[in-house]
Amino acid sequence: MMRKKRANAEGEAAGRPVSASRTEMSEFALPQDTNLLGSVLGGRVMHLVDMAGAATALRHCRTAVVTASVDYLDFRNPIHVGELIIVKASMNRAFHTSMEIGVKVFSEDLLTGERKHTTSAYLTFVALDEMQQPTSVPPLIAETAEDRRRYRQALGRRKIRLAHRSRAGSRP
Repeated sequence: MMRKKRANAEGEAAGRPVSASRTEMSEFALPQDTNLLGSVLGGRVMHLVDMAGAATALRHCRTAVVTASVDYLDFRNPIHVGELIIVKASMNRAFHTSMEIGVKVFSEDLLTGERKHTTSAYLTFVALDEMQQPTSVPPLIAETAEDRRRYRQALGRRKIRLAHRSRAGSRP
């Protein structure tokens, strides 16, 4: 059963601004999270990306969410033991029951202040109702020129995702 979208006084679906769901998390890169080279394991970074993305999706729709896809994950620079890991997530676009979230990860050397962009990812989350079935999500209100650019680009990535899913579903 689909949950109805919340409506404003005029009966239109109430939207939520991008700023209402932005998420930023940080933690130290510790030895137990690293490989033999002293760099944070990719799986640990992926976990942090997923957590920040989920928090953003939850903030937007205020209902349970599940990760549906990660269609782009790029490791640019390593994160070393002792550095601060900073994860930033933001809604790119809300569709009917799904949402695309953009996530960037940075490392910061707290002694020098040097910050590096280490990882980028796009994740899709699906909102679920009480019966764990897909449910409608509020529209996204893009507030800035950057928000609007990301909103437009998300549609192109969604088309690619859906085409890929369609092709993959037809294989034996």
